[in-house]
Amino acid sequence: MQIFVGDKNLKQSFKKFILIKDSITLPILNCINLQMNKKPSLIEVLEEKIIGLLNKLKENHLILVKQEESQLILLEKNKSLEDKIMLLQKENKSLKIANNLLGSNEGKSQTKTKINGLIKEVDDCINQLSEMN
Repeated sequence: MQIFVGDKNLKQSFKKFILIKDSITLPILNCINLQMNKKPSLIEVLEEKIIGLLNKLKENHLILVKQEESQLILLEKNKSLEDKIMLLQKENKSLKIANNLLGSNEGKSQTKTKINGLIKEVDDCINQLSEMN
């Protein structure tokens, strides 16, 4: 026989038993009744805590998913900005060289060094071609 905590028939049976038996059984039955009253509250408390934890887990999962999506978007933006920086640095370097070639006093030594380096490369290519012949 299975005893359910909220079983009304069981409680009524215990009440009849109390009336029939002498006063010795009364403390035992009170103890059983107290235990029966404690069990539902403990179970209810545990159920509430479990439900609360499951809800918190769901909230944390949703937050994690949103943060992962946000991270992907930020990584894409970062990559795009890095590419733009590289492009602008190349353009800036080209503009500096063009500006120096047009007669600007700023960076003349840098431009001369660059031109001398290009002349040496051309000379090396000419020497290699002449050696092949």
